[in-house]
Amino acid sequence: MTAILRVESRKLVRGTVILTGLLVVLSAFFFVVFPSIQEEAELFEAVYPDYLLALLGIEELHTIEGFIGGYIFPFVWILLAGIYFAYVSAGMISRDIRTRRMDLTLSNPVSRESVVLQKVAALWVPVVALNVGMMAVLFAGATALGEPIDPVSLGMVHLLGVPYLLVCAGIGILLSVVVDRVETAQTTALVLVFALWLVDGLSQMNADFEWVGEITPSRYYDPSAILVHEEYALTDATILLVTFLLLVGVAVLVFVRRDI
Repeated sequence: MTAILRVESRKLVRGTVILTGLLVVLSAFFFVVFPSIQEEAELFEAVYPDYLLALLGIEELHTIEGFIGGYIFPFVWILLAGIYFAYVSAGMISRDIRTRRMDLTLSNPVSRESVVLQKVAALWVPVVALNVGMMAVLFAGATALGEPIDPVSLGMVHLLGVPYLLVCAGIGILLSVVVDRVETAQTTALVLVFALWLVDGLSQMNADFEWVGEITPSRYYDPSAILVHEEYALTDATILLVTFLLLVGVAVLVFVRRDI
């Protein structure tokens, strides 16, 4: 039975189109300022405080790879897209429970496990749209600026970024089955993803506290390493995927046992 998957996928289309459009436009604006940043790259890196350089993963800002990996991806993908996935996922279950729609859904021959899994599977819509839209604008922007970029590295930075977004979604779906109020679940998911991103960057400023960043999902996704050094951390991506599966597994267990 895939009715829930189809319905949830359709629900995500409008928000996904808006998100992808906004991030594409934002990325295009970033490209507009690249020539000036390229000319003053050393000055920019000197002016930026160390904690901000660590937070954004800025490296070789004068190159198109360093600019995309350290300037565009930290904001567009890691922060904004991550928050979106967590926020949307946090409302998937809690909203249906709050509106009593879940009672109608479960009156049909469908298990609670299937409800959660189909709702999570519907995230294929923003995953595909965001990857296609961002790859297109980044490749077009680099080409327009006369800065060649390796399509393999560009593809890998998007592919390896999917597990990170899924972990953000896993955080949201877990909160969705734990917290009763939709607004509380979504706000908590949004704040948590932002806080984890912030903790990751700040923990790298002090070697004594760097271990704290190991619990943050963004620690296992480094766009600059992929684009600048062509380092494809498949182990880190696997860790993120396993974390996502664990979060979804816990969400399923909680939802199966809770009284709605």
